[in-house]
Formats: sequence, structure tokens, C-alpha cells
Amino acid sequence: MDYLIFILGLTLLVFSGKYLVQGGVSIAKHFSIPPMIIGVTVIAFGTSAPELLVSIQAALSGSPEIAFGNVVGSNISNIALVLAFTAILIPIPVHRNALRVDWPVMMVASVLLYLFTLNDILGFYEGLILFALLIGYLYYSVNKAKKEAINEKTDKEDRAQYTLVISIVAIAVSSIGLAIGAHFLVDSAVNIATDWGVSKRVISITIVAFGTSVPELTASIIAALKKQTDISIGNIIGSNILNIMAVLGVTSMIQEIHIDHIAFAFDIIWMMFAAILLFLFIYPFKTIFLNRVEGILLFVSYIIYVSLVLTGFDFESLSGSFYTSLGF
Repeated sequence: MDYLIFILGLTLLVFSGKYLVQGGVSIAKHFSIPPMIIGVTVIAFGTSAPELLVSIQAALSGSPEIAFGNVVGSNISNIALVLAFTAILIPIPVHRNALRVDWPVMMVASVLLYLFTLNDILGFYEGLILFALLIGYLYYSVNKAKKEAINEKTDKEDRAQYTLVISIVAIAVSSIGLAIGAHFLVDSAVNIATDWGVSKRVISITIVAFGTSVPELTASIIAALKKQTDISIGNIIGSNILNIMAVLGVTSMIQEIHIDHIAFAFDIIWMMFAAILLFLFIYPFKTIFLNRVEGILLFVSYIIYVSLVLTGFDFESLSGSFYTSLGF
């Protein structure tokens, strides 16, 4: 029964996230909001909504490992699975803004998260700092988008997908769907972890993280098939920033998150490793593209990571020895 509930929760998250984005974009177009601003606000928050709802539900239900592992695992999946699979289908062009602004912000957020969790607690003030940095990042991004939108011609045929009323209904219904889906997913994931005799960490950074990354994966595959990949890297990096600053920031302000930093140390380090690997691939040595070979290498790194997690490699002993040597 838990497996059916898990699938139902995942399905609700996928479809609710999809219609939340479509409804939000449609409303934005009704009010003639520039597409670039839609991208850095509505779409970014919409694709991160599953992680947010799952993390809040997990923290409130007494499973902080799932809340934390969901974000770290999703960030790894976004780069090493979503972007990798998209690049394998078709090379992805990279906008310079992803290199100059978005990637450094994502890396700073990752390092801060690592430092904040060294005391095994992600509390209100740490969450407030992360959320304040997010507000600054969004303020900069929206203002930059407004300036760039001035020089863009408005496409008269770029009309809203739904009427205003239907758009509002879509957002309301999808928000309810996200809440219910998150509840089903977390509860069933905890039960499955107990039945399998594995830790909540393993479930959260693999199954739950993959499930909440499905909206990004679906959107990227569709974009690749339509050869509309120019926003893929920016969207993924933006989603990773929101996962740390918004999802964990908001969740820790609502409910203090207690985690074992030694148990999760390897996962956070691998998350930063994936980010650094992506930077090396997209740095403009000659051309600014994420090509198929690089996509394959990213995907291989994901397979290696998941294999190590599922085979029960003793990360805690390794991490514990490392922290002992540093005096923690």
C-alpha cells in the first residue's frame, strides 16, 4: 500500500508542479509581464515547489533527514541527471550570466549550507540568512531582466495559454495537489525506508530527491526535443539556488532542522563536486556549450554516486575520520 501511495504522491507532485507553472506563466502574460521575469520568478518557484512542500512536510512530521536529503539529492540530480540527460539529447548553449552570476551564487549557497550544518542544526537564523540572500539574488535578477526586456520586441502572438479565471483555478488546484502529494510522498517514503531497513537519508537523497526533480527533468527533455535548450542551464542553476536558500531557508525558519552532518557530509561534498564539474564543462575555453560527451560524464558521476549510496559504502566512518582530523 505504501508503494501505491508513494506513486500517487509523486504523480500529484509532477502534475501539480506542471500546472502551477503553466497557470503562473498564463497570469503573468495576462498582465504583460516580460518572459525573462517570468523565468526567474514564476517558473523557478514553480519547479522548486515540490521540494519546498516535501521538505516542510518532512520537517513538521519529525523526519528532518528527508527534508535535508531531499534538497541535497535534488541538487545533485538536477546537474548530474537532468542537465546530463538533456545534453546527451542535444548540446546545451550557455548564457554568460550563468557563469558570471548564477553559478557563483549557487556555489556560495552550497558552501554556506555546508558551514551552517557543522553543528548538526539548521536553525531559524541560518534560514533567515539564506532567505535574505535569496531576496537579494531575486531583486538583482528581476532588475536585470527588466533592463534586458526593454530591448526585446513584444511578440503579439505570445498569448496566455488559459483565461485569467482558469489560470487562477489552475494555481489554486495545483497548490492543493502539491500539498497532498508532499504529504503522501513523505509518509510513504518513511514507511518504505523502515520496511527496507535503510536509513531515511538513503531514501531522501535517492527516491524522494529524484521524485521532486521530475518536473525539471520533464521540462528539460521537452525543451531538448523542441530544441529550446537555451534556458536549461540557467533554470537548473536557479532551481538549485532556490532549493538551498528558499526550501531549506523557509523550512528551517518554520521548524529547526536537526541533521547528522557526518552522515550527510559526503552528499554535500558530492553536491559541490557536481557544481564544480559543471563549471569546468561550461567555462568558455573555446565554445560555451554543454556537449554530449560532457553530459555523459556528468551522468556517469551520478551513477557512481547513487551506486555508492545504495551499496552501503561507509561514508559516516570516512567522514568521521575526516572531521576528527580537522578537530570537529
